[in-house]
Amino acid sequence: MWAKIAAIVAFCGGGSSVALAAAPALDKSAYTLFDPTPAELLRGMNTDRPDVTESPFTVDAGHVQLELSLLEYTYDDEGSSQFSQFSIMPANFKIGLLNNADIQLIFEPYLHQQTRSNGVNHYADGFGTAEVRFKVNLWGNDGGDTAVGVMPFVAFPTTADDDFGLTHHVEGGLILPLQVSLPHGWTLGTMAEFDFLRDADDSGYGTQLLHTATLHHKIVGELEGYVEYAGSTSVDLGQGYIAQFDAGVLYAVSPDVQLDAGANVGISDAADDLLVFVGLSVRK
Repeated sequence: MWAKIAAIVAFCGGGSSVALAAAPALDKSAYTLFDPTPAELLRGMNTDRPDVTESPFTVDAGHVQLELSLLEYTYDDEGSSQFSQFSIMPANFKIGLLNNADIQLIFEPYLHQQTRSNGVNHYADGFGTAEVRFKVNLWGNDGGDTAVGVMPFVAFPTTADDDFGLTHHVEGGLILPLQVSLPHGWTLGTMAEFDFLRDADDSGYGTQLLHTATLHHKIVGELEGYVEYAGSTSVDLGQGYIAQFDAGVLYAVSPDVQLDAGANVGISDAADDLLVFVGLSVRK
C-alpha cells in the first residue's frame, strides 16, 4: 500500500513540476520552401508594416505573405517649393525559404508626383523603386521575450528613374531589427539600418543611418495601436537630420489577414511634413 501511495505522490509531484516548467520550443527546422510548415504549426502573423521599424520574424517555410499599402499620400511644404506624391499599391512580397529565413521583393507599381517650385509645376508618373531583401531570424522566431533578425538588401535602378530624379546605380544596406516583450502587454521594437546611397549629385556614395523605436499595445479585441520615433543621419549625402513621429493602428481580421492605417509626421525640416496610408497584409 505504501508503495502505491508513494507512486501517487511522485506522480502528482511530477505533474506539478511539468505544469510549472516552460514548454520547450517547437523544432520546425526540417521545413523548407519545398516542404512547407503545416498550417497548425504556423507562428502568429508578423509584418514589416505599417511602422518604419522592421520585424525580426520571418514568414514560415513554404508560405507566402503580401504586405501592401492600398494608398499612400506624401506632402511636404518648404515655402518656395511644395511636393506631393500618391503611391498606389506599393508592396512587399515575401516567400518563406526556411524556418528562419525568407526572401522579399519590394516594388512600387505606380507613383504620381507633383513638385511646385517658384510657381512652376512638374509632374512625374510611373513605376517606382525595386528592392530585394533577405531576412534571417537569429533567435526568438518561435518564442521567447526577445527576437533579433538581420536583413541585407539591394535596390535596383528602374526605367522610371529619370522621371523621379533617382540614381541609375545599385544601392543597398543592412537592417538589424530587435523586438522585446515588456510587462503589461507592451512590445518594444527597435531597428538600426545602414544604407549605402548615391548622393544628391549622383557623383558618389554616402552612408545613411536610420534608427527607430516603436511601442505596440492592444487597444481592444484584435485592434492594436503603436507610436514610433524614426530618425536618420547621413555622411556624404548632403542632407540634414531627418526625424519623424509615427502613429497607427492594426486590426487582425483573421490569423492570416491584417488591416492597418496610420500617419507619419515630420518633426525636422529635412523630413516630409506628412505621410498617410491605408494597408493590407495577407498570408497564404
